[in-house]
Amino acid sequence: MKISMFHLMPYRELPADFEKRYQSVWVDPPFWELADPGKVGQYYNWTLDELTYAAKAGMDGICVNEHHQNAYGFMPSPNLMGSALARATNGLDCAVVQMGATLPTTIPPIRVAEEYGMLDCISGGRLVAGMPLGTPMDANLCYGITPIEHRERYYEAHDLIMKAWKSREIFAWNGKYFKLPMVNLWPRPIQQPHPPVWVPGAGSLSTWDFAAKHDHCYCFLSYYGNNLGKRVMDGFWEFVDKTGLDPNPYRAGFLQLVVVAETDAKAEQEYYPHIRYFYDKCLHILNEYQMVPGNQDYRSLANSVKNLLPMQMQLINSVGNWKYKDFVDNQFVIAGSPASVRDQLMQAVKKLRVGNLMVLLHIGSMPHELTLKNIDLFAREVLPHFRNVWDEDGWENKWWPAALKGKVNADKVAARARSEARAGK
Repeated sequence: MKISMFHLMPYRELPADFEKRYQSVWVDPPFWELADPGKVGQYYNWTLDELTYAAKAGMDGICVNEHHQNAYGFMPSPNLMGSALARATNGLDCAVVQMGATLPTTIPPIRVAEEYGMLDCISGGRLVAGMPLGTPMDANLCYGITPIEHRERYYEAHDLIMKAWKSREIFAWNGKYFKLPMVNLWPRPIQQPHPPVWVPGAGSLSTWDFAAKHDHCYCFLSYYGNNLGKRVMDGFWEFVDKTGLDPNPYRAGFLQLVVVAETDAKAEQEYYPHIRYFYDKCLHILNEYQMVPGNQDYRSLANSVKNLLPMQMQLINSVGNWKYKDFVDNQFVIAGSPASVRDQLMQAVKKLRVGNLMVLLHIGSMPHELTLKNIDLFAREVLPHFRNVWDEDGWENKWWPAALKGKVNADKVAARARSEARAGK
């Protein structure tokens, strides 16, 4: 299977009483009261260093994303980050996973096709093209996309991008939302007819339909644990079966928070304050901002209200009183010694049936050195055990850059094997 390091790049030093003084981390937190531009610059560079370190440590991919007007994850342009990472990781068998540029808020969306083409060229054909719809906070409240138009704009943007990548002729685009007299894409991606496409989602039925229709990889992104994740993914695999698609585990991805230390006790000591910071501050979002009317289609909204929101709201309302053990027991965070993390993560991967896993190895207020330690322990002690998870079933990962399929960094793997042999493992 393929495991990528996901990075939100949150503001790491919000005040201790942030969630009591401010109504939301997203949309309206006052920058000049809370942030220092100098520190922001430091965080950007730390984030680039952490992701580059992960690539050199042997991670299969490194993953960035787009958000606006918030302290939870402030990469307003993931492709700026991706360009630096693509150049820094040339020569490594590591995918550049752009998870990614939000389609409806990029006007015209041909800009995404062009910039992804640039990234694929810079990286030598290592791009994974994430195509997110965008959150209500970002798209509707910060960037002014009318909620009822949100998904229609997304579908049209997607179709324009795919045609631009595939077409060998100049064409005009006369859509409902975008009108372009001449589309003649320069540059083109190295990967033909296009890079693999991943579609992030939060359980909407319409997103399952869309991913299946276009044979894209569906990725469930949530911070509320793989137990909730199982409920969503069980529904997804049932949908896949009814649609007549093959149950290839690589057509699905999942995001999981993971922290690794030398022992279970040390993991709690080192990481719990940062887990607490993430759930108290980074996820402190006003409910009205998350539930903008019209953003979800009726069928998906009805399914969420009936099948997902009751469990999710119960978990959200409980988190404020949780201790470290509660986060681990509820699988919000997979944490502990390398052996503990391997066991928990293997159970999660198998029960979710996912072939593309994203792991959040920087969480909340984690300092730079602790993040590097987490990356190092995960890459050395956990990652190698997941290389062949789905191989025995003969599945092919059709949603991974062709140049990297089946590749791992052989030198690093051999060095680790020698090191473990010397240590008697």
